[in-house]
Amino acid sequence: MALIFQRLARNFIKNGYFPTDGETLSRILPMLIPDLSGGVPCEGRTIRMLDPCCGEGAALADLCQGLCNSWPHGPFIETYGVEFDQERAWHAKTIVQSVIHSDIHDVVIKPRTVGLLFLNPPYGFGLKDNATGAVASDTNERAERLERTFLKKTAPLLMIGGVLVYIIPHYALDDEIRTYLARNFTDLRFFMAPEQQFKQCVIVGAKCKPGHPRKDVLDMLTRAQAGELNNQELPRQWTQERYVVPSVAYGSEFDFRAVRLDGPQLAQELDRWQNSLLWTGFDTTFSQAKSEHRRPLRDMTKWHLALALAAGQVTGRIESKDGRVFLIKGDTFKKKERTVATQVDDNGNVTETVTMLDRFVPVINAIDFTPGDRLGQIVKIS
Repeated sequence: MALIFQRLARNFIKNGYFPTDGETLSRILPMLIPDLSGGVPCEGRTIRMLDPCCGEGAALADLCQGLCNSWPHGPFIETYGVEFDQERAWHAKTIVQSVIHSDIHDVVIKPRTVGLLFLNPPYGFGLKDNATGAVASDTNERAERLERTFLKKTAPLLMIGGVLVYIIPHYALDDEIRTYLARNFTDLRFFMAPEQQFKQCVIVGAKCKPGHPRKDVLDMLTRAQAGELNNQELPRQWTQERYVVPSVAYGSEFDFRAVRLDGPQLAQELDRWQNSLLWTGFDTTFSQAKSEHRRPLRDMTKWHLALALAAGQVTGRIESKDGRVFLIKGDTFKKKERTVATQVDDNGNVTETVTMLDRFVPVINAIDFTPGDRLGQIVKIS
């Protein structure tokens, strides 16, 4: 397969950011196979693939294209990405189905709904919330390693049986990461990536229900961190059993949204859903408002007015006899009246009876629209 997107990715190398290289991706692809349990063609099934730090989207687009080329009658593939850098995020939007420009912590994704998690997180330490330095040079200002943060944040998004592709420096496999992987994934395999600029490794596993970590897995990952498995490179030809990427029914419930949207992304969403917005059908929806209202057969009595006020139907622009103009809104509220009755019997015993009565009081709130010094004043009529 020609990894066409990787040629574009090289234009974005800056500020310490390097996308997953094409050689590594080409060796990962043969390890994967879509879920074909529903038969071929797999109509009505879909695979969700997520890259929570997708960069310019090249890696996710390559994997999607590779699976589609290898299995043209397999399940439909949906790709989702999150990227913090604005320039890379907007490029990813052109080649990935759905991309959010945001911090991963500000994105809501429904747990246990993703079939493939491609996780190549930033390397190094994060900063504590109260850090004052521009970089985490002081160990007192360091938070946990980003490789661990992204793993714990995004691994719960995988469904049971979902496939994790985890690319990090082998020396970042600390005790907490090793234990988390051993407890939550089965069929874990460790390989060194062919590209060794950051001494990164590729860890692949299938999501399982949390359990007690197996000692042999912990030992293997401990040796990997120490560099004892550095000769175990990702093979060019995959001869072992492939990892099955699970699918779900097409259109099944899924949640992928940002907590906060910036202006450009909001404009993009409005443009995307413009046919479903209220304003496109405003004239049709509110055509009745333009029709002439029929006057009642007789003048409303005070009783009718009270009912209209209580229902909040007395509203709109009115003009008084002296020329004052108001915008009014009728309403009603409940007021409690408390009365106390005191009685003294022949023996001098005092008895108090407290009575609480609900009284509904109609109210008209108005804004004075009459030009002059009273313009904008709020008037309450009760």
